[in-house]
Amino acid sequence: MFKEIEVKSTKRHDWINILDEVKTIVKESDVAEGICVVYNPHTTAGLFVNSYLDPNTPEDILQEWDRIIPTRYDFNHQFDTPSDASGHVKSAMMGIECAFIVHKGELVVGHSQGIVLAEFDGPRDRRVFVKVIKG
Repeated sequence: MFKEIEVKSTKRHDWINILDEVKTIVKESDVAEGICVVYNPHTTAGLFVNSYLDPNTPEDILQEWDRIIPTRYDFNHQFDTPSDASGHVKSAMMGIECAFIVHKGELVVGHSQGIVLAEFDGPRDRRVFVKVIKG
């Protein structure tokens, strides 16, 4: 099964937990055992797994990314805005995909884990693709 999740970020650096949407797609797939791949096709957004129980955790992560890779005007890449250039670097370092085990028809994740789309150059309309593979 292949599905698309539409996501809208609301600020320059944002995070959106898409765990519930991914779990729903896995249930709808009727795959009892397999793999679920979550893929972000954007070059200025990342995808990560971390705790969502404390809503400040993703904020801490995004602040650290901004500290390590600040928005600045001396990037060689100047096609768009400075936050576009730093967003490319952040996305490349964070990654754009996650894979999960599907067992007994359920997505296997830790009790406090969320699947987070990290926005580095928002606000923007984004898409995330989910593929559930039997086997």
